[in-house]
Amino acid sequence: MEVEDINVLHFVIVIDDQPSCSLIDPDAPKVHHFFDGHSGLASLHFLAQLSFGFGGLDALYDPGRADLAQDRIGRRSSRTRGTDPISMNERPYLRCMANEKPRAGRNRTIELSDVERASYRDQVLEPTNKLHQDAVLDQVIKGDIFATLELLPDSFVDLLFVDPPYNMDKVFGDERFKEMNDDQYAEWLDAWVSMCIRLLKPNASVYICGDWKCSSAIQRVAEKYFIVRNRITWEREKGRGALSNWKNSSEDIWFCTMGKDYHFDAEAVKLKRKVVAPYTDERGAPKDWERSEQGSFRLTHPSNLWTDLTVPFWSMPENTDHPTQKPEKLVAKAILASSRPGDVVFDPFLGSGTTAVVAKKLGRRFTGIEIDETYACIALKRLDMANNDPNIQGYTDGVFWERNSGPQQAKAAAKNKPLQPEDLELFDMPVQER
Repeated sequence: MEVEDINVLHFVIVIDDQPSCSLIDPDAPKVHHFFDGHSGLASLHFLAQLSFGFGGLDALYDPGRADLAQDRIGRRSSRTRGTDPISMNERPYLRCMANEKPRAGRNRTIELSDVERASYRDQVLEPTNKLHQDAVLDQVIKGDIFATLELLPDSFVDLLFVDPPYNMDKVFGDERFKEMNDDQYAEWLDAWVSMCIRLLKPNASVYICGDWKCSSAIQRVAEKYFIVRNRITWEREKGRGALSNWKNSSEDIWFCTMGKDYHFDAEAVKLKRKVVAPYTDERGAPKDWERSEQGSFRLTHPSNLWTDLTVPFWSMPENTDHPTQKPEKLVAKAILASSRPGDVVFDPFLGSGTTAVVAKKLGRRFTGIEIDETYACIALKRLDMANNDPNIQGYTDGVFWERNSGPQQAKAAAKNKPLQPEDLELFDMPVQER
C-alpha cells in the first residue's frame, strides 16, 4: 500500500494491549486510507477493517477526535432494537493511538474540558418518572428515545423537528446505528413516530430529515400519521465524490402537519438574493427589488429547494464533532416558518443541540432527548454560549441571505451595532476557503 506523508508518527493496532501491526504498514491486513477533502491531510481518516477469525472488527479513527478511537470496537447502538450490546471484555478489541496534529488556531470546533463535562453532566435531566410540562421545558434529557417518550406530558409540542439516524451504519459518540433493510427501517421509524403523536398539539407541525435512501420509508410513515405538505430538498456541499455513481449532495426534509389548521409564516423565511437582472420601470425605479447600502437585492418567497446552506465546518462557531450536525440556519428556517415566539420545539434526537440552540436564539421553548452523554453536555454548553452570542450564520437583519454574502451581511448588522473584526467570521466564508 502506498502511503504519503501523513504527519503520524505511530498508528498501531493494539489487541489485548499488545501491538499487532501498524496501520501504515504495507503488510497490515485490509487497511485503507482516504481523505475527506477539507484541507489536504489535516482531516485524514483511517478506516481499518480486519478479520481475526471472530466475525471481523471495524475501527474508525479521526485525528480531530482522539476520544472517538478509544475502546470503540464491539459497541452497538441501543437505538438498534433487538440487538444486545456486546461488552468490551467479551472479545479482543482495537485501540488506535496517534501523535495527532493539533487543531489549527482558527479552528472553532466546540469541545468540552473535563471541568465542563463534569458540570454539564450534573445539569442533564435523566428522568425515571412521568414528567409535567414545566419540568421538561428548556431541558436536555439524556435517555433512550423509547423509554423517555413514555415519560413526557401530553399535547405540549407545537413543532416537532426530527433528524433521526439515517439508514446506514454510523457511529454517534458511544452509540452505533446499524443499517437495516427498507421495511425494517420503516418499522423502526413507526415505533417512535407513533409514540410522538400523543405529545403533539392538534395544530402542530412536523419536520423529518432524511436522505435519498430512507426518504421513501419516511414518506410512508409520515403519511400514516400526518398530512404531508411538502418535501424540502437542500444542497449539502460536503461529501466525497464517487467513481461509479453521482455524488450525494442533497438531503430531504419532510414537512407535515397534524391537521388542516396549522401555522406557517412565509414572510419570516424570505431569502435575500442579489439581483442579476435589475429591471426598472419607466421612471427608473426598481421592479420587485430594492437598492440599499448593501447592494441591489430581491426578497424571494421560500421554496422547497434550499441552496443557501453551509454544512458546519471547523472555522464556524457552531461547529462540533457530531458526525451529522445540521446547520443552525437550516433549523432556523423550520422554526421561524412553523412556530411562534414562546412555542415549544421538540427534538427527540437532539445530537449536539442545534435545534435547542436555535429555538433559544429565536425566542422559543425547547425540549430535547439525546442518548449520548457527551453530545448532551455539548448541547448544554452551546445553550450557555447562546446567552452571549445569539447570531445565526446566514440570518441577519431579520432575513436569510445567500452564501458568500458576508460583507453585505456585515453592513446590515452594522446598522444595529458596531462590528468588531472577529464578527466577520460569523458570516459565510468564500467557497475557496471551505
